[in-house]
Amino acid sequence: MGFSHLGLFVCACHVLVLGAFASASSRNLPIISFDEGYNKLFGDDNLMIVRDGKSVHLSLDERTGSGFVSQDLYHHGFFSASIKLPADYAAGVVVAFYMSNGDMFPKNHDEIDFEFLGNIRGKEWRIQTNVYGNGSTSTGREERCNLWFDPSDDFHQYSILWTDSQIIFYVDDVPIREVKRTESMGGDFPSKPMSLYATIWDGSDWATNGGKYRVNYKYAPYLAQFSDLVLHGCAVDPIEQLSKKCDNTQSSESVPTGVTRLQRIKMDSFRKKHMTYSYCYDRIRYKSPPPECVINPQEAERLRVFDPVTFGKGRRHHGKHHHRTRGSQAEATSI
Repeated sequence: MGFSHLGLFVCACHVLVLGAFASASSRNLPIISFDEGYNKLFGDDNLMIVRDGKSVHLSLDERTGSGFVSQDLYHHGFFSASIKLPADYAAGVVVAFYMSNGDMFPKNHDEIDFEFLGNIRGKEWRIQTNVYGNGSTSTGREERCNLWFDPSDDFHQYSILWTDSQIIFYVDDVPIREVKRTESMGGDFPSKPMSLYATIWDGSDWATNGGKYRVNYKYAPYLAQFSDLVLHGCAVDPIEQLSKKCDNTQSSESVPTGVTRLQRIKMDSFRKKHMTYSYCYDRIRYKSPPPECVINPQEAERLRVFDPVTFGKGRRHHGKHHHRTRGSQAEATSI
């Protein structure tokens, strides 16, 4: 179901931000409390609001994970969080910062993912990014990378820019991935309003070495800390049958509108040094690369040195009621 089938919406372009900012792209945006922009999703006492409502702690223990969700749906915008991941042994743990409309469109949902995959002691966390549009889960667009820092040592900013023509993933204002909307993608590009989610959960079946290393609750509770939460976009009300254009979603000078020349240099450098998997070069999974892929022979050769990534037969898409079972197709066969 495309956006045109949603009916008319009330759109109000505004900015919602939680926390004090270290990120250059968000320091000029106004600050609100958690209660003004977000709701608890699941986890009971495993979700704690701290710093007078300006930060959120999500924890995972033997009982449950936890998570929160934006009060509004958004149709395009800039979304960001400063996150500190659990330290020490974190195999099987998944922390996710993502957008989805899986509750509204269970058969043809859209999705934009940051997923942080825990590891055994001495091995680094990995980031997996992914994009789905119109329920296109049969064509996973996963990329995986390592980071140039330990994300459990301190807070770092992770951001998503989503427009009608592109999606950009940022780490500390460095773009690490750009997804351009192409004619060949068709409805696979996310186009329907989505909520913003943050969760921590047990991904033992797939997250670390294809399930070989599982969550060890001897090290629980696993704590993920969120601050500097930014919601900058067009808020959509699916109940009211009126609409207003949201052309000024990116009107603030503090919000990026694309990848600058200097940022592209940094992005290319990051991908050369830290990317370990891209779906575009997965010959086992795709006999021919998906049509939007631009093949770089040097990049393809560089990624050959990494062990392959295997994928499950089905994706358990998430939503507000999929508390502990939210998973990804990807199952790494190497740490």
